[in-house]
Amino acid sequence: MPRNLPPLIGMNLDELRQVAAEVGLKPFAAKQMAAWLYARRATSIDAMTDLSKAARERLALSYRIGREEPLAEARSADGTAKYLFSGAPGRDIETVMIPDRERATLCVSSQAGCKMRCAFCMTGRQGFHGSLSAAQIINQVLSVPESAELTNIVFMGMGEPADNLDAVLRAIDILTAPWGLAWSPRRITVSTVGISEASVRRLLDSTDVHLALSIHSPFAAERASLMPAERALPSERLIGIMRGEDFAHQRRLSVEYIMWGGLNDSMRHADALARLLRGTDARVNIIPFHHIPDSDLRPSPRPVMEAFRDRLNSAGIIATIRASRGQDIDAACGLLAGRNNHDTPQSPTDTICQTR
Repeated sequence: MPRNLPPLIGMNLDELRQVAAEVGLKPFAAKQMAAWLYARRATSIDAMTDLSKAARERLALSYRIGREEPLAEARSADGTAKYLFSGAPGRDIETVMIPDRERATLCVSSQAGCKMRCAFCMTGRQGFHGSLSAAQIINQVLSVPESAELTNIVFMGMGEPADNLDAVLRAIDILTAPWGLAWSPRRITVSTVGISEASVRRLLDSTDVHLALSIHSPFAAERASLMPAERALPSERLIGIMRGEDFAHQRRLSVEYIMWGGLNDSMRHADALARLLRGTDARVNIIPFHHIPDSDLRPSPRPVMEAFRDRLNSAGIIATIRASRGQDIDAACGLLAGRNNHDTPQSPTDTICQTR
């Protein structure tokens, strides 16, 4: 099937109605196509057997399903699986499936590379190669082998979701709409560094998904040295936006906090983080750091992380330490893509989704 034909996956119901009209079908055929694309997960137009053969032939002349299988995969001893998909010219993208007892969480990418230039991120070191379309985002969900078993989706892979918000919101619509995959929004989490107040408010107003904020330091200057996005939208303002939202009943708010030894793991940091989050329902995910190539950052010792967690809990902030997964398959975002694009070093000691 020629790749230059527009894909059907990634289209919403209104767009599928337009497609139906183009090939001489009644408007109700849009729901039939949507069911084949998203519920039945068809891989060919010819499989849409409740459309006439002539209609399928006309449809195939102008469109393709848009499904693409992974280019490569790696599997961990702990069950974590990492997949490489076609992304943008010069840069493929990664998707990771994380099994955990009754849960199967898919960590999806929204961009090929990233503009945010976070000091600790392998993806950011690769530069920005382009934003993914909604079709490319949805393809990750539909085309991993565990697709039918998934229970949760997190936008914590390569790229900054708020920097590709149109495509991310379209993908969320397809994931949650009754004509799409019909998932509850509470099964979806979007992670963001907070690039602008407008993008964060749009994400809040347009969806009911959970939100994860990448903070990593409660001190502005220190966070800015790690995450240049602090200069565009300071964490004080970012958290301030959250204080006006009813996270207790509508959605969950979490704060991602990678911990580095001697940098952001002191009790002073814990107390400042507790003050920053006061008045919100935020929970803190403390994330162990696993070394990336050519970085002076080092992991915080486990006892220090536990003391930090306990300090937050004693201040009324629920905090947990995230378990590391997939360390034996280069599971940190950017490593598999870097290896396959031959221009980025990799290390077998990294962990899943730590960079978001």
